[in-house]
Amino acid sequence: MEFLGTTQVASYCGRRKGCLFPDLAPTSTTKDTYRSYCLPGYCYLNSWRPSLLHKVVLVPDSSNKEFNSTGRPPTVLPALHSSLHARYSTRDWHHANVVQLKGSEASRCCAGRLNADSMRLMQNKDQLTYLMQEDSRRSLGERITNIDFWRSELIYELECLLRETQALETAKQQLECAADALQRPLKTALECLYHREMRKGIDLVHDDVEKNLIKEVDAFKDCQEILTKLAQKINQQLGTNRDAQHALEQDLSDKNTACFIDEKCFNLNNTSNSINFYHGVEKTDGTVSVPETWAKFSEDNIRCSQHARANSAKLREEAEVRLESKSEEIWNHFISTNLAFNNRIAEVADAKNKLQAQLGKILQEIFQTEDTIMLLERAIKAKEYPLKVAQTRLEGRTRRPNIELCCDAPQLQLITEVYTTDDTLQALKRRLQEARDNLQMLVLNKSNLEHEISVKANSFFIDKKCMDMRKVFPSTPRLIGYV
Repeated sequence: MEFLGTTQVASYCGRRKGCLFPDLAPTSTTKDTYRSYCLPGYCYLNSWRPSLLHKVVLVPDSSNKEFNSTGRPPTVLPALHSSLHARYSTRDWHHANVVQLKGSEASRCCAGRLNADSMRLMQNKDQLTYLMQEDSRRSLGERITNIDFWRSELIYELECLLRETQALETAKQQLECAADALQRPLKTALECLYHREMRKGIDLVHDDVEKNLIKEVDAFKDCQEILTKLAQKINQQLGTNRDAQHALEQDLSDKNTACFIDEKCFNLNNTSNSINFYHGVEKTDGTVSVPETWAKFSEDNIRCSQHARANSAKLREEAEVRLESKSEEIWNHFISTNLAFNNRIAEVADAKNKLQAQLGKILQEIFQTEDTIMLLERAIKAKEYPLKVAQTRLEGRTRRPNIELCCDAPQLQLITEVYTTDDTLQALKRRLQEARDNLQMLVLNKSNLEHEISVKANSFFIDKKCMDMRKVFPSTPRLIGYV
């Protein structure tokens, strides 16, 4: 029901000039007395705003609206008499006041409970937020402790692996140096075999020296092959060590970065300058591991490194054992070959000395044989004249006439003399021939002895040259690879 103007007055008051209150028009409204704070980027429902609006009413200018001079509001009489029956009663007025008071009291009580509940809610949420923040901080601290533990384990294992890798590289260098050190004695042994092929005649024999040289060459080649293969295995193990080292370094670098990030997050608080909103970050799961797999990853890296270190240590021990055993074996071959050389040189020298002594005797015998031949020739020459005399006498007596050709004693004596002298000449000639043959044999023996002496001298010179070449031999430290 709309009420226009003021209440009607009695009719006896008479009719006055009509005057109505001007319609009240709101000119302005007050702004919200409370503005809710919305988190940036979040779309919340409209915040609570007061529902009571205050209107400010302005009295219109007197130029536009007319008022009576007495200041009373003009009496507006309804056009219909039935409007008098539309007014409220006193009972309605009291009832409306009671309802209004009860409604206000209920609203006040509800608002009080809401305020109390809101305070308790804020306190609970503040405490929950504080506890959650402390739990997160404690969890970050425990995580930093775990990262520090694995960092220390990785650093220790990395240091051990680096030391083992350095020791393995040293062992590889020792093997390579030892293999290179064997190249010179191997070349010397081959040159000794080559030079001993220049021996002549019967001295070109497969003696103990040659057997030891062949064994020595085979030992040097086998040792070089074994050391080279072992160096190749060590080189492969070094590759494995470097892979394990790279995995440890990468894991350690990741943990250093993670530790730096977690420490930075651990040091953040509500008053830090670097905090900001990152909406939706809690919905994005970029993790690739859980604590079990995270720890197992580092544990696997450490176990792989430990396995590589164990293999590396085994290879180093094998290298040390091989170097020592092969060094001893090479020295034994070298000493054995040198002993064989010395024995052979002594044998050749002894044989040469004997041949030279025999040559001297042969030369002496040749001189004596030549003297004998000369004497035999003179004896034969001397026996020819008595034979001529005897034969001349016999020939002269053959010219005796007739009965005078008597076989008398002189005739028999001359015949015996001729035969005897002739036998003597024949015997002397045979002896002369034997002496000449013997002289030829002695000359041949002399030539053979001189040849043999030259052969022995050549063999002696070759073996001495080989021994001079073998005076320089790598020392034990060099054979082990320390030099």
